[in-house]
Amino acid sequence: VVAKKLSYVYIDTGAMYRTITYAALEQKVDIENEEKLMEVVKNVNIEFQQGENTQLVFLNGQDVSEIIRTPEVTNRVSIVAKHRLVREEMVRRQQELAEKGGVVMDGRDIGTHVLPDAEVKIFMLASVEERAERRHLENINKGFDSNLEQLKKEIAQRDKLDSEREVSPLKKADDALELDTTSLSIEEVVQKIMSIVSGVFAK
Repeated sequence: VVAKKLSYVYIDTGAMYRTITYAALEQKVDIENEEKLMEVVKNVNIEFQQGENTQLVFLNGQDVSEIIRTPEVTNRVSIVAKHRLVREEMVRRQQELAEKGGVVMDGRDIGTHVLPDAEVKIFMLASVEERAERRHLENINKGFDSNLEQLKKEIAQRDKLDSEREVSPLKKADDALELDTTSLSIEEVVQKIMSIVSGVFAK
């Protein structure tokens, strides 16, 4: 939504790791094995296209926008994302996408590692409970089986894995502005982000 308002390109870096995870699972590759994972990565072409109301993600020409959001992928993506070589290749691709500027990039290590010189950095927070509620509703709307209590555990575990990983862990950049979205609607979040962006660009 923010990217659309700014006429920028939106890049969901999490979707890139999800796509790699999905490809590895489809090929029955051991996701703990970095060497085998890298063979998958080398043969994966990830493209983004703007749909009517959402961003579409393509894996070697196949639309995987929905399937990469399934619990099977979600619960394994942090394992894939912890591997150094996988992250290095994904970061290289993300930096390549951002080279021309005019992008809104969403991810867990953007401000600290991928684009440390970004003009605007916003570190968005929400409680585990709130994020679980959001994912629960999203799953139900998409027709996926969903258990709210299980989601809370999975989200907390993913936060722990991402915060403690050796390579570019999840953390706030020193110069990032913090935005707690726990009690905010999407419209309110967008409004606050646009206000921050306007303030930075006005300087």
